[in-house]
Amino acid sequence: MQDFNYLFIIVVISIFISLFLAVFLVTASSTNKLSNRLFALFLIYTSIDVSGFLYESNAGEMSNLAMFRNLVIFLQLPTLYLYVLAASYKNFSLKWKHIIHILPFVLVNLVFVPRFYLANTAEKIVFLQGFKNVPEVQFNHIFLHLQVLVYIVLIFLALRKAKKLYLENYTGNSLLSHQWLFQLSVAITIFYVIALLKNILKFSTYDHISDQITIGLYVFNLIIICWYLLKALNNPTLFRSVDPNLTLVETIVSEKKKNSSQAVNDINFDVELQKLQAYMQDEQAFLNASLTIQDVSDAIHIPVRELSVLINHRLGQHFFDFVNSYRIKKAQGLLTDTTDKKRTVLEILYEVGFNSKSSFNTAFKKHTGYTPTAYRKNHS
Repeated sequence: MQDFNYLFIIVVISIFISLFLAVFLVTASSTNKLSNRLFALFLIYTSIDVSGFLYESNAGEMSNLAMFRNLVIFLQLPTLYLYVLAASYKNFSLKWKHIIHILPFVLVNLVFVPRFYLANTAEKIVFLQGFKNVPEVQFNHIFLHLQVLVYIVLIFLALRKAKKLYLENYTGNSLLSHQWLFQLSVAITIFYVIALLKNILKFSTYDHISDQITIGLYVFNLIIICWYLLKALNNPTLFRSVDPNLTLVETIVSEKKKNSSQAVNDINFDVELQKLQAYMQDEQAFLNASLTIQDVSDAIHIPVRELSVLINHRLGQHFFDFVNSYRIKKAQGLLTDTTDKKRTVLEILYEVGFNSKSSFNTAFKKHTGYTPTAYRKNHS
């Protein structure tokens, strides 16, 4: 009974925070309205799913509404996938082709129409008493596992492509949005893996273990929801989407191989490289924390596609790392400047174009093998 009281409180708090955050996302002034609304919809679906604990505890039997609520889970991952796309790419919009993502939800509901939705109360009770052997329930169980697997793969493939585009074309805060989406996807994946394990045990002789895992999932869900809220409050302008018209360098290179001679490519490479290096050294554009490859392209009058191939393919560096190499070189000079020893590492990282201590430390160690503090100590 005490466990029930704790779970009741946990579920109510989870639903309240989810709906509160959903309202915040829908009403907040933002340029990412579609992604915010999709994430809000995901939170609403999550609330509906979690509310099953309250509904079943009070109703005692599964009505048509309860079954419909139970099947809303088939809308959660499709919505999360669309959210990842909307948060990753500028100008992403919902099109008629995206209606395919609600078809699994429609299908599983149609499966339950003849022997459940249209059945009377007595027939529903008989149907649910042997649910482990009911074909419709078994189909639902297998289909859900397949859907989860497919959408988790789709989400991480989308994130992988988006990260490549971030690294090839952006610096600074741009990568923070990808990190958030990746962290979110990992957390959701862990949740669904545990949930699927719980469902497998539910259909076995270890259903008592399934009940214990269910309690853990409610707690885990509350933790994730609170994390969502903290992210939203601490980073209201977190997302900076990539241009959907950008092309991966590997695609550009394969296209370029079909035309133009190697000799011409080498001449252009040398000229463009000198132009790029002169601009980065003389203008110190890397000090701009939000520098993009488009900014550099506009400044030195080299098309983005050519510049992207030059940096990401010919130099063998992502634009992200290319810019950071200049920032780190500048930071090295400031760290070993004996005329201004009072300048802190935090002041230096902001001065050279970084916007967080963690990203500066990571980049600095990647390029020098030292942490900034250790470098200053060993080279002063």
